[in-house]
Amino acid sequence: MDEKVHIIFLLLPLVSSYRYEGDEVNLTLAKTEAKLLHEKISKKAYSDDELIRILATRSKPQINATLNHYKDEFGKDINKDLKADPKDEFLALLRSTVKCLVRSERYFEKAARLAINKRGTDEGALTRVVATRAEIDLKIIADEYQRRSSVPLDKAVAKDTTGDYEKMLLAILGHDDV
Repeated sequence: MDEKVHIIFLLLPLVSSYRYEGDEVNLTLAKTEAKLLHEKISKKAYSDDELIRILATRSKPQINATLNHYKDEFGKDINKDLKADPKDEFLALLRSTVKCLVRSERYFEKAARLAINKRGTDEGALTRVVATRAEIDLKIIADEYQRRSSVPLDKAVAKDTTGDYEKMLLAILGHDDV
């Protein structure tokens, strides 16, 4: 498969409802899959089907167990091993996937911060963060944003946007007076 097909196979389960979301963790599986991930990453087989399958189908608790075992067994965080080629877009996508799976609120906080803290707001990116996370973890993202930026997310949005777009985002952020 070419790289674009692998990207689709990586992203599709991440946004689908087919990912198992239970709390059960199989530590034997975590240990086995940590070794498999390390083997594939060491060989720079970043688009290997097994690597993608693990990241795309395992529950958040199972992924966390696997990545914790990876760090314990091999002495460093998986994202450190995925920084081999900073120009490789697929590798960057893998790093983002891992970050999103492990600490989604940090990932989305950074996405919101990058959308706001540039010359001209990246409205598409900001809208995606606010609209897609509204019922899931937007409060946590807003708290993380304020911790990192020393400014409440709603204040940053109000300062950086205008009109109906501003009103919509602020309403999603929970402002009843909009």
